[in-house]
Amino acid sequence: MAEPVSHVTAQMPRAKLAGLLLFFLGPAVVIYTLFSIYPLVATMALSTYTSDPSGSRSFVGLANFRTLLGDALWSKPFWNALGNNLIFFIVHMCVQNPVGIALAGLLSLPGVRLKGFYRTVMFLPTMLSVVIVGFSWNLILSPLWGVASGALKAVGLGSLFAPWLGLESSALVTLSLISVWQFVGIPMMLIYAALLNIPEELIDAARVDGLGQFRIFFHIKLPLVLPTISLVSVLTFVANFNAFDLIYSVKGALAGPNFATDILGTFFYRTFFGNQLQLGNPTMGAAVATVMFFIILLGLCLYLFLVQRRIRRYAF
Repeated sequence: MAEPVSHVTAQMPRAKLAGLLLFFLGPAVVIYTLFSIYPLVATMALSTYTSDPSGSRSFVGLANFRTLLGDALWSKPFWNALGNNLIFFIVHMCVQNPVGIALAGLLSLPGVRLKGFYRTVMFLPTMLSVVIVGFSWNLILSPLWGVASGALKAVGLGSLFAPWLGLESSALVTLSLISVWQFVGIPMMLIYAALLNIPEELIDAARVDGLGQFRIFFHIKLPLVLPTISLVSVLTFVANFNAFDLIYSVKGALAGPNFATDILGTFFYRTFFGNQLQLGNPTMGAAVATVMFFIILLGLCLYLFLVQRRIRRYAF
């Protein structure tokens, strides 16, 4: 009988063990440090400086953060972007993830034909470029030459059409739903894979007890995939608070109309690189990026300490 790996490593000379760790983990640690740790630390360091028109920098500590959160010139667009980002996230949580769960549940039903075709069709938008998706939906929803107006008229719902992307009240929700359409395949596939891992013995026992497919899903399958659903929720949170490309491809850096679709990603872009009459300010942009990092970190910590601990683990 082969010895456990832990016993083998415990008996290995320290120099040899260190050499193996350096050989296998060293390249990954170097790459991760260069492309993740160093940029993060450099950004945080840059956020504690300010620069004058000549380009020289001086250390100001937390002054940039006080300006960002307290100065009306900066705080108003920041809180507007943060509020829009929360709405963007809530739409994904309330629409994308439930739809993904429902689709995964339907695909996991026995006897469903063409499952592979349905999975491919529903996952296909995820593989498309965000620029292509944004441009296409911009054309579809255009009140001048888009097909949405004609399609609604064809089914007798023409009165419901409006220039949704051009109205402050609906532009953000419309973009959120476009993002949901594109990325709903990710939670669907993750949850579908988790459903396939449920032992058939549990499902067969439920059928013997007289449970239908609806009750089997809600009373047996859904509780067993809660860890996967929580993982999907975390991925949704991180992705939404890092979002930028869809808003930029449809509405540009100004995130119109009247900054109604402005989120933290576009606000950071305008602050760091500048746009039109607004000059770029790298130090304030670094402060915005640092705040974004701590918002995501806070959300992950709340999840780990308040949600993850309460998720029941199932062992088969």
